[in-house]
Amino acid sequence: QVQVEESGGGLVQAGGSLRLSCAASGRTASNYVSGWFRQAPGKEREFVAAISRSGARTDYADSVAGRFTISKDNTKNTIYLQMNNLKPEDTAIYYCGALISFSYARQQNGYNYWGQGTRVTVSS
Repeated sequence: QVQVEESGGGLVQAGGSLRLSCAASGRTASNYVSGWFRQAPGKEREFVAAISRSGARTDYADSVAGRFTISKDNTKNTIYLQMNNLKPEDTAIYYCGALISFSYARQQNGYNYWGQGTRVTVSS
């Protein structure tokens, strides 16, 4: 079993920055690929970013590429999402997940574990 817990959400003005954290615990947590999804009010959950086990590979949705950066600290089993130049359309609940294969990181149903989410609100 792997437990995943997000933190770092909050309220920020447009153009501002936030850093989300995702702590994974459990004996095999380091064996998993990690990804971030988000769900805005009234919309479906969508892919944001993913990072491979080693951190060597990353993938981003077009809507956040160049503004968001995913990274990880394997010594802490923690994944980060640095969000810069935030826009009101980035407002959503952000979820961190863990999965086995990087090939499926853009697919919600490819994930084995999810956190409860952390809310990000960007005011205009």
